[in-house]
Amino acid sequence: MPFELGLAVAWEKVQEGPHVWIVMEEVNYRLAKSLSDLNGSDPYIHGGTIEGVFRELGNAFERRGNQPTVQQMWRIYREVRARIPTILNQRRARSVFEARTFKDISSAASAAAARIVG
Repeated sequence: MPFELGLAVAWEKVQEGPHVWIVMEEVNYRLAKSLSDLNGSDPYIHGGTIEGVFRELGNAFERRGNQPTVQQMWRIYREVRARIPTILNQRRARSVFEARTFKDISSAASAAAARIVG
């Protein structure tokens, strides 16, 4: 996704309000090899696992208040994953990345997070 990342970085430079971008990577040091323009940026290395992604999301989006624990993220993930076949069927969708389907999955995740995290 170098193109999309480039857009996010460029937007930060022209945006008048706050805009934050993060980089998540599976393997340490691969970012410097593939995108040397981002040297000096610290990517969040998740190791290619769901648990690693959850850990690094917690690190990237540190905030006050109701920040979910890794265990809570697992509960949300399992609940949403169980709903995906139904959502795909209801939308007659072929992919979770179709706009309406993605929105429905995002809504299911938000509802689950509100219930589980508070």
